[in-house]
Amino acid sequence: MPASSSLAAPAAAPPVSPAPPRRRSRGMVPLEPVSARARWVLGVGFFVLFVAVWSAATLGGFVSPTFLASPVTMVKEAWLLFTEYGFIHDIGMTVWRVFGGFLLAAIVGVPLGIAMGAYKPIEAFLEPFVSFCRYLPASAFIPLLILWAGIGETQKLLVIFIGSVFQIILMVAVTVGSARKDLVEAAYTLGADSRGIVRRVLIPAAAPGIAETLRLVLGWAWTYVIVAELIGSSSGIGHMITDSQALLNTGQIIFGIIVIGLIGLVSDFVFKAINRKLFAWASL
Repeated sequence: MPASSSLAAPAAAPPVSPAPPRRRSRGMVPLEPVSARARWVLGVGFFVLFVAVWSAATLGGFVSPTFLASPVTMVKEAWLLFTEYGFIHDIGMTVWRVFGGFLLAAIVGVPLGIAMGAYKPIEAFLEPFVSFCRYLPASAFIPLLILWAGIGETQKLLVIFIGSVFQIILMVAVTVGSARKDLVEAAYTLGADSRGIVRRVLIPAAAPGIAETLRLVLGWAWTYVIVAELIGSSSGIGHMITDSQALLNTGQIIFGIIVIGLIGLVSDFVFKAINRKLFAWASL
């Protein structure tokens, strides 16, 4: 018999079964979305926790009322502001200043940003100056603005304008300049000219990003209005906060800060809702 026939055939290796997939835990998973209900519960839960800690620190006597009023004291002071001191008028003046200065900044900043993003020579001409001005604090211009425009409403609108316009220009330029090149090349192939590229390709493609930029800068505009109302102002939330600081009334100060946050939060939600409605296709 051949020697090879005397050798036993090797046993076949057993098939290796794939490892069972690991089950995801029900806890926090990176990048895992949460439901709308869970988002609301978690968001409101933090505010509840914050107020609870604040109440424990103030009502429990751990912090002096001179430095931090309790939530109960703040509510009483808020009632006085609305019933005796005409705080509704202050809120209206502050909202008018924020949206007035922001609208002026958007009217100037969006077209300049589109021009910078679309045309590289304009970008090379304007970007160094815009980048330089973007780092200048708006409050540094207040002495000059008082000399130029007085202490009226124009000065306050200009503070918000200066604090917002350079941010809008640069962020819009980046958004427009990052448009997909294949869309531009396709438009050229179909016979579009330079003006048509900007009007029919770059602006529609960048519109959702421009709207998001405006939403973000509107939040920054709310930080500038308090600075604008600190000097030479007889109305507004910032004026109320300054007067309350002189009287060591921390309850009114805290309530003014909360009102600014609430108005900003509402405007942010409205901006988001409008953006979703106008640019629903952007999330597809």
